[in-house]
Amino acid sequence: MDDVVVATANPHKLTEIAAILAAATDGPVPRLVPMSELGLPSPVEDGATFAANALIKARACATATGLPAVADDSGIVVDALDGAPGVRSARFAGEDADDAANNALLLARLADLGATSPAARRAAFVCAAALVRPGGTEHVVEGRMPGHVVAAPRGRHGFGYDPLFVADATVDGRTNGELTPAEKDAISHRGAAFRALAPVLLAAPTG
Repeated sequence: MDDVVVATANPHKLTEIAAILAAATDGPVPRLVPMSELGLPSPVEDGATFAANALIKARACATATGLPAVADDSGIVVDALDGAPGVRSARFAGEDADDAANNALLLARLADLGATSPAARRAAFVCAAALVRPGGTEHVVEGRMPGHVVAAPRGRHGFGYDPLFVADATVDGRTNGELTPAEKDAISHRGAAFRALAPVLLAAPTG
């Protein structure tokens, strides 16, 4: 089974993807190699959609290595902000912004709108996952996790906007940051996307 290059330098994301794929099959899974380990530069993510950006990254890795490559692009879309931060979720507060800055800006934007109730703070996490094989075969799937943004961060797990987000599937009101990794993977946008991609990734290649 070929190694699979994962187009990320984010160790949290790599850990999530590996756990999701391992849970999705009873058989062996390929070794996942992050692009950072191979010294590959991050391509410019200038797509207008999550799917476009995922394909940009997976294509770049497959071309550079001659190995199958997977990538995801994900973020949070907030109804009251007309879908923002969207594809700019990781760079919402600037190109070098960290999670704390992005979270603070999201809360400030919602406060400016007077959006205080869960209904006024509806949002969803979205993940597009792409697989590109060296022969050119491409597959893209999408997962969503609907919910709402809370007024202040809670929890130490996860990353990104996790401490601000309560998924509809979480009946006890905990944020993603308060869920265990396994609890989050079971309901998350990334979990849904990579569970859908797993049968294709683990099947014998056709191109």
